[in-house]
Amino acid sequence: MKQLWPAPERNKEPILEVLRELLEPSAEVLEIAAGSGQHAEHFARAEPGWRWRATDPDPEHLTSIAAYAEESGLDNLLAPARLDVLQRPWSVAPVDVVFCANMIHIAPWACAEALVAEAAQLLQEGGLLILYGPYRLGGAHTSESNEAFDASLKSRDPSWGVRDLETVDALAKAAGLTWVKRFPMPANNQIVTWRRTSGVEGHGPTAS
Repeated sequence: MKQLWPAPERNKEPILEVLRELLEPSAEVLEIAAGSGQHAEHFARAEPGWRWRATDPDPEHLTSIAAYAEESGLDNLLAPARLDVLQRPWSVAPVDVVFCANMIHIAPWACAEALVAEAAQLLQEGGLLILYGPYRLGGAHTSESNEAFDASLKSRDPSWGVRDLETVDALAKAAGLTWVKRFPMPANNQIVTWRRTSGVEGHGPTAS
């Protein structure tokens, strides 16, 4: 059964605009923690050259993603796959892009560690890790609403919380990824990006 979540409906078009700037016209994309499947369907429909594989560990989410894929009839929106980031190594073929929205703050830190490490292994040379969600910048929240959201998350589970972008960047660099760019997004969110490359390191998130 298809699920319709308000947040993906609001943010799918702003995210698409940034993805069009970052991705090549043809790209193999792996989405982690794809949730309802609304992002996958929207992005695959908008860009037929992107082959989009959505994954999630939750059976209800996978059912929703599969319903979106089947109803869409899109050849480039592949059947979803079950993937728990903590069950390593991931049994996934190399891809050009690993995309994940709104996961690492609603999960233990070990999930962020696994996501970054496995993405670094999966990405082709020049491939991108793209994360979307709220972050603390320079050790501070970007808004009072994000600060309240962070407190709410930690009250539900002390291992959750809005992450410091500099800490995530350090994790990515330790895995061999190079900082690319930060894109401020609506509702005090960010898109943050790293590339698998043997080239010179980027300047880091505070310089974006």
